[in-house]
Amino acid sequence: MKILHLISSPRGEASFSVKLGNAIVEKLQVANPGSTVATRNLTNTPFPHLEEVHINSFFTPLENHTPELAEAVKHSNEAITELKNADAIVIGVPMYNFGLPSALKAWVDHIARAGQTFSYSENGPVGLIKGKKVYLAISSGGVYSDGPMKAYDFTESYLKSVLGFLGMIDVTAYRVEGLSIPNLKDEALNNAVESIII
Repeated sequence: MKILHLISSPRGEASFSVKLGNAIVEKLQVANPGSTVATRNLTNTPFPHLEEVHINSFFTPLENHTPELAEAVKHSNEAITELKNADAIVIGVPMYNFGLPSALKAWVDHIARAGQTFSYSENGPVGLIKGKKVYLAISSGGVYSDGPMKAYDFTESYLKSVLGFLGMIDVTAYRVEGLSIPNLKDEALNNAVESIII
C-alpha cells in the first residue's frame, strides 16, 4: 500500500491533527505490512494560492504553454501525481475558524482540475480519482461532531463533498475534539486514537 500523509498544521509535532494523522498512518502500516509513506507538509512547502497565471495554466492546452505557464502548472501536476500514486490518503485537518487552514484549501485548489481529476459528461460531472481510501484527522478545540455546534463545522462536510466530486467517495473522518474544554481535553487524543478502525 502507498500512503500519502498530508499535514496542514504549522504546529509541527505539537499539533493534534498531526498526532492523530500519525496514528492513522501507523495503523495502516500495521494492517498493510510493507506499506510506503509519502509525507507532504503543506506548511513547510505550501502550494501558492491561485492567481491568474495558475488559472491560465490549467485551461491552456499543454502545447500552447509558455515557460511562465509551464512553471505555474508544476505545483498542480505534482500534487495530482502524488494523489494518483497513493492507495490511501491521510489528511490532517486542524479546524481554523470552522473551516480548513488556507494551506490545505490551496492544495485542494491545485488538485481540482477539469480534465485531470474530474470531467463533465452529458450526465453531469464525473470524478476521475477512483479507488482511493481517504482518512481525515480533524482536530478542534470544541466539539463539532455532534450537538449544537455541529452546524459550525465546515471541515468534514466540505472535504467529503469536494473529494467525492473528484471520485474519492470512501472517506472516513476521525476527530480529536474538545481540546479546549477542561473535562475533555486530557483524554481527547487517546479517545480519538482508540476510535480508529482500519
